[in-house]
Amino acid sequence: MNYKISKEPIVIQEVIDKVVERNAGAVTTFIGTVREMTKGKKTLFLIYEAYEPMAIKKLEQIGSEIKDRWPDAETAITHRVGKLEITDIAVVIAVSTPHRNDAYEANRYAIERIKEIVPIWKKEHWEDGETWVGNQLETVPYPKGKPEEVDIND
Repeated sequence: MNYKISKEPIVIQEVIDKVVERNAGAVTTFIGTVREMTKGKKTLFLIYEAYEPMAIKKLEQIGSEIKDRWPDAETAITHRVGKLEITDIAVVIAVSTPHRNDAYEANRYAIERIKEIVPIWKKEHWEDGETWVGNQLETVPYPKGKPEEVDIND
């Protein structure tokens, strides 16, 4: 499976191995890690949560979008959920293509789309408190720890 949500630490090489092929002249990886300082605050740890069935479907959608734009690309994405410490790996994206520029572009496209459409959110724990950040673009807050239910009658 090229698209995965994991409760366990991500093994980078396993993600890379999913995209290596004989016609790939380039393999790019993006490794997103938990940083200590965010907007001047010291982070102690993060907790990531996801709506897993939808998250996997959205990761697959990103893979399809990449295939449409870069037909020779192979993509694999693993995102971790649960408690992550500083420097832990939160996401690994691997993209292979025949040429390096396409691999770089497709990989960047993947991380930007993850932040736009994949239902994964995080709670930041700081020295002086904690807060649910909301969506990954930080444009919609989730004060209760997850997206609000949508009322279909609105």
